[in-house]
Amino acid sequence: MNTPVLVLNANYAPLNVCTTRRAMGLLHMEKAMIISNGRGVIRTPTTTFLRPSVIRLGYMVKRLRPRVKLTKREILQRDNHTCQYCGRQGPGLTIDHIVPRHRGGAQSWTNLVTACQACNRKKGGQSAQDAQMQLCQEPSEPPASATYLYRRHLQKNQEWLVFVEGW
Repeated sequence: MNTPVLVLNANYAPLNVCTTRRAMGLLHMEKAMIISNGRGVIRTPTTTFLRPSVIRLGYMVKRLRPRVKLTKREILQRDNHTCQYCGRQGPGLTIDHIVPRHRGGAQSWTNLVTACQACNRKKGGQSAQDAQMQLCQEPSEPPASATYLYRRHLQKNQEWLVFVEGW
């Protein structure tokens, strides 16, 4: 009952991912309808229900354009788990402020990069420019496309690609 279900808005735009339990509640209250059922059925002593994979709400939900949250996982993902100073990949990567916080550096997408421990120690409390260290690529906020936002669910739920790729 905790498997993910893709929730579409009334215009078939991806809205979010919920659990099967929540999706069944929306279906039971007739607030949504099943679009794709690739998971079989749920049996109760008296009834059998289709187990949804994708549902669509019966009404339009207006919301702001989604943004990618600024977390360590997202920074590592954006930088492809690669040190932005030397290009090394592997375990033990850290997050580095290009302009250190004690010098007024912000906690933002454009000031945070992935760094290996050796480069992070070498740079120390200096800015990248002061330490004479070049970045492999300029940091920026990743696009908040549906494919990027739901990427961790897409490997196990290939039927979602039809709904996610166009947005």
